[in-house]
Amino acid sequence: MARYVGPVCKLCRREGMKLYLKGERCYSEKCAYTRRPYPPGQHGQGRIKLSEYAVRLREKQKVRRIYGVLESQFHGYFQEASRRKGRTGEEMLALLERRLDNVVHRLGYAASRSEARQLVRHGHVKVNGKRLDIPSFVVRVGDRVELTEGAKKFKFVAAAVAGADKRPIASWLEADRGSFSGSVKSTPVREDLNEPEIREQLVVEYYSR
Repeated sequence: MARYVGPVCKLCRREGMKLYLKGERCYSEKCAYTRRPYPPGQHGQGRIKLSEYAVRLREKQKVRRIYGVLESQFHGYFQEASRRKGRTGEEMLALLERRLDNVVHRLGYAASRSEARQLVRHGHVKVNGKRLDIPSFVVRVGDRVELTEGAKKFKFVAAAVAGADKRPIASWLEADRGSFSGSVKSTPVREDLNEPEIREQLVVEYYSR
């Protein structure tokens, strides 16, 4: 599966806000956006007035980068959401939130979604007792997610758990940090998805143009 492997701090600077792509570093003084809160490049500090199209494009790119998916896959989530009942933007976010890599991150066992993706891809995550190595797997209400015995000993997992209180807690998940597991209590709640701020209606307008 293709994925972005370039410098991620530039993505935060491009979108003009912290996307929390590097875990603990994003909360420290080393954060590139804290030190240089302007877009990268030669003309990054110049004044740029965005058109309506550019505003919608930037919002789409921001959401896509937050969840770490490429364009074709992200567009697929939008198309799936548009076929469902309810508000398309909220349905799209609910699908992205229920990705297995995002759930592992939200439970506090990875400091970033890229770390969570690595855990899943290397077979260190089980869903309902069965190992899964598909980061895009969509969990359902009632599913139980847990780390394997080997993953519980990883230093970066211990560090993520220690710093979990700094990150927003999702009310639709229930974590048992003692056993490195958790369960899906309900469907994602829109109010939980405000860090970083997301304006999903602009994404809908971008694809509906």
